[in-house]
Amino acid sequence: MGKLFGTDGVRGVANIELTPELAYEIGRAGGFVLTHGNRGKVVVGKDTRASSDMLEAAISAGLCSIGLDVIQVGIIPTPAVAYLTRRYNALAGVVISASHNPYEYNGIKFFSADGYKLPDEIEDEIEDILLNNKSIELRPIKNSIGRIYFENNAPTHYKEYLKEKIGIDLKGYKIAMDCGNGALYKIGPEIIRELNGDVIAINTEPDGTNINNNCGSTNPHLAQQLVLDTNADLGISFDGDGDRIIAIDEKGRIIDGDHLLAICGRFLKKQNHLNGNTIVATVMSNMGLEVFLSQNEINLLRTPVGDRYIIEEMKKGNYVLGGEQSGHIIFMDLNTTGDGLATGLQLLKIMIKENEKASSLNDLVENLPQVLINARVKPENKNKFLDFPEIENAIKELEKKFRGTGRVLIRPSGTEPLVRVMIEGKDYDWIKKEAENLALLIEEILL
Repeated sequence: MGKLFGTDGVRGVANIELTPELAYEIGRAGGFVLTHGNRGKVVVGKDTRASSDMLEAAISAGLCSIGLDVIQVGIIPTPAVAYLTRRYNALAGVVISASHNPYEYNGIKFFSADGYKLPDEIEDEIEDILLNNKSIELRPIKNSIGRIYFENNAPTHYKEYLKEKIGIDLKGYKIAMDCGNGALYKIGPEIIRELNGDVIAINTEPDGTNINNNCGSTNPHLAQQLVLDTNADLGISFDGDGDRIIAIDEKGRIIDGDHLLAICGRFLKKQNHLNGNTIVATVMSNMGLEVFLSQNEINLLRTPVGDRYIIEEMKKGNYVLGGEQSGHIIFMDLNTTGDGLATGLQLLKIMIKENEKASSLNDLVENLPQVLINARVKPENKNKFLDFPEIENAIKELEKKFRGTGRVLIRPSGTEPLVRVMIEGKDYDWIKKEAENLALLIEEILL
C-alpha cells in the first residue's frame, strides 16, 4: 500500500493532511491516469462534512485543468456515485468522504468508468505522479478547458433505479432509520415514503460537524432504541457515506453484516440466483456465518479486509453476493460497491417475500463470541507488528491454546495508527482478557 492511498482512498484531517492543494493535484493526477488524457466527464459527489465543499472545489478545478468536464451531483451516497458514473457514461467517479470517521477528517476515492474502486496498481500509478512530483504535460486552453455542471436530478436517478430493481411495496411496514447526519439524510427517508412505507428518521439535520457524531452505523444504540420506542418492523442505521448498514430487528437486536449475508445468501439460493452457491466475505466474518452457510451447502470465500478485495474476488468468480461484518454488503446485480440503502431494501424484500419477521431471520446464525481491541501505535509501526519476536510468539502461543476452537487475527487499520486485535472463541470472558493482554503488549512495544 502506498503512502497516500489507504484501504479506501486518500484520507486525513481536512486542510492539514488532506489540503485543497493536494486535492487539486489528486484531481489532475487521478483524472490523467484514469482517462489517459481523453476528453470526457467525471462525476463528483460528496458527504455532509464542512470540508467537503472546499475539497469538491479543489478536485473539480484539478479535473477541469486537464480538460475534463465535471458533473457535480452534490450530497449523495458513495454507491450512488458508482451507479451514476455508469449511467452518465462518465470516464470516472469521485467521492469526497471519510465514511465513518469524525467530521474533521475527509477523504477522496475514485471509481473507474465501470463503477469499481481502483486496484492497487492504478493507485500506485497516481501516487507515483504525486509523490515524485512528475509533471503532467497537459494544459488545455481556450474552450478545451473543462467545465463544471451540476446535476440536480442525480438523487432521483439513484432512487428510481433502486425502486425499479428491487420492486417492493412497503405498505404496512414501519422502518426506524438513523441517517447519521450523513449522505443519506434526505434520500433514505424519501425512498421509504415513495415505496409507501412508514419511516421514522433521526439525525437528518447535518450541519457540517455532526456527521457520525454518536450516531449512525457505528453507534447503533440509537436505532435500537428507536425501533423499540416506535414498534418498528425494522431499524436501519447508515454510516456517513451510505455504503454500509447496520440493521436492527423488531426486538431491538443488531443484524450485522454476517447475518445479512446469511439472510440474503439463503434467499438468493432459493431463487437460484446465488452464482456458484458462493458468498465472499473477509477474514473478520464470524465463524458462526461459516457454520450456517456450510449447513445450507453454501461456500464461503474469505479475503483480506476491505470491500474492494471482496469485489475483486466476486468479479473473478462471477459471484453475486459478498460483504463485511461491518455492514458493507455488495449485490453485484445491483451495484459495483457496498450499498447501505440497497441492502436495507433487500432485507425488507426478503421479509415480505418470506413473510418473516426480522428477528426470525436474524436468528438464522448463532455467532461465536468475538472481541476486537484496538492497540494504539506509532503510525510508522502499524505494519511492523510481526517484526517483533515478543508479539509473534504471543500470537503463536494463543493460537495453540485454541486447538481449532477459535481464531486470532491481527491486522493494521487502513486509516488510523492502530493495530486491531480480533479473537474469536467459545468463552467470551477468556478471549476478552486474552485480547486485552495482547493489545497491551503491542502498545507497549510499538507506541
